[in-house]
Amino acid sequence: MILTVTLNTALDLTYGVPELVPHASHRVGDMAERPGGKGLNVARVLSALGHTTVVTGFAGGSTGAVLRELLAQLAPRDTTGTGTRAVAATATPTATPAPAPAPITDALVTIAGNTRRTIAVVDRATGDTTQLNEPGPLVTADEWAALLDRYEELLTGADAVALCGSLPPGVHVGAYAELIRPARAAGIPVLLDTSGEPLRRGIAARPDLIKPNAEELAQLTGSREPLRATRDARRRGAHGVIASLGPDGMLAVTPDGVWRASPPARVLGNPTGAGDSAVAGLLSGLVEGLSWPDRLRRAVALSTATVLSPTAGDFDRAAYEELLPGVDVEEHTTTA
Repeated sequence: MILTVTLNTALDLTYGVPELVPHASHRVGDMAERPGGKGLNVARVLSALGHTTVVTGFAGGSTGAVLRELLAQLAPRDTTGTGTRAVAATATPTATPAPAPAPITDALVTIAGNTRRTIAVVDRATGDTTQLNEPGPLVTADEWAALLDRYEELLTGADAVALCGSLPPGVHVGAYAELIRPARAAGIPVLLDTSGEPLRRGIAARPDLIKPNAEELAQLTGSREPLRATRDARRRGAHGVIASLGPDGMLAVTPDGVWRASPPARVLGNPTGAGDSAVAGLLSGLVEGLSWPDRLRRAVALSTATVLSPTAGDFDRAAYEELLPGVDVEEHTTTA
């Protein structure tokens, strides 16, 4: 079982408009509603890859009730893309049957505050996305204590843990460090995907992996040169650092070596959730015992295939299978 923790869950709303024009009224052409927050997006992709997942974090109020209803309705389904752009890969993949989607278990902690909403407005003319994120609910000290108790219970059955996203008001900035330590003590691999001060504090607790994007990495280290910044982040405490470079792929600095992974083609679409799909690829590859190059191929292919999907937390299955063999992974001869 893979455990994902989303302290600041959200109800994700995606609106598609023919063209986004500032200061104008718009008719929404299509709309999707999903249980969201980074860890829930990761869980949905893990489920589609056939991995049993448990989600915990906070949910509350009327929005939280809708989120949990939608989470309960998530049935194993076909993630084959329809109506998305075709992608030309550099090799022809071997046809393999997709794994049966696995269950997602709701272990969220109920709080008094109302879960936030996030709104993504997708401009169908350009493929650009405008994101509006509400602030999260206030979490009390008692609610945080209840989350810690739930987390300790769930660790006993976990093969890996993902700690994902922002912190809601009321949760201290060292929260992720507090969650990393018991997992590390139990020998459970931990991936941390956050930013700012929570990342700075969390990395000191020595997570197995962090997955910052280029901007988050620059904020952490002060460097915008990817290899230098990634190495600096690793020296700060993370055992492995996987830097997301957007359309240019990923850079991995690990105890086992340094790799650069690049997609076979650049694509246009909705990038919301692409990083979460990459986390799912890294975690699934970890628990399956894949080599680093194969983990990175999966992560980059999933991330790119998510850009081709209209909603966060989903990926275009056909595009993923087409992209996977074309992801180029190059090993650096310099040491980590």
